[in-house]
Amino acid sequence: GYVAERLFVDEEEVRNSPPQFGEYLAGDIKYKDINGDGVIDERDQVPIGHPTTPKIIYGFGASMGWKDMIDFSFFFQGSALSSFWIDYNAMNPFSDTYDGAVGNNALSQFILDSHWSEENRDLYATWPRLSTYGVENNGKRNTWFMRDGSFLRLKSVELGFSMPEKWIKKYHVERCRLYVSGTNLLTFSGFKLWDPEMGGNGLGYPVQRVINAGLQISF
Repeated sequence: GYVAERLFVDEEEVRNSPPQFGEYLAGDIKYKDINGDGVIDERDQVPIGHPTTPKIIYGFGASMGWKDMIDFSFFFQGSALSSFWIDYNAMNPFSDTYDGAVGNNALSQFILDSHWSEENRDLYATWPRLSTYGVENNGKRNTWFMRDGSFLRLKSVELGFSMPEKWIKKYHVERCRLYVSGTNLLTFSGFKLWDPEMGGNGLGYPVQRVINAGLQISF
């Protein structure tokens, strides 16, 4: 991918910098001329980040109990050494994501909070200038939108209570167990905008957090 230095500060800097991709303006991503030939093209691409498929997938958990009455179990799942890239074209607000759409994308909060504008020329804002179309220059695979895909998730946890036999024997019940369980309750990640397992498109359907309570009876 391309190494992003920062965002262009103004049109004068755009004119006096090596040519890049398509039509771009102040507030768009400025790339580094790696080979120093005065133009940004495929010869300026370098290895960046890790693969999108994690190099390491791991998990660990435990189960325990007390006097055949209380049982508890949990399982953590994680991945490491992976990268993903925020999908500029999918996330760009006000732009059309399919033929015939008009301003199909909403303005995400993180873009509203940190984007380049004429009033706030933040050269290191999270998002380049806002546009009603996808800017080709900003959509290249680059370090600006590269993020660490590693995470650790509390995938499942369950707590149960089995009633003592003397409580239920007179009701001709062999076993009665109350339990509470949950999945995807906690996620630990350096990426905070959305669930890292969703990858670069934060407008997709997120991983669901589910909590269940139940009663198991055996006669």
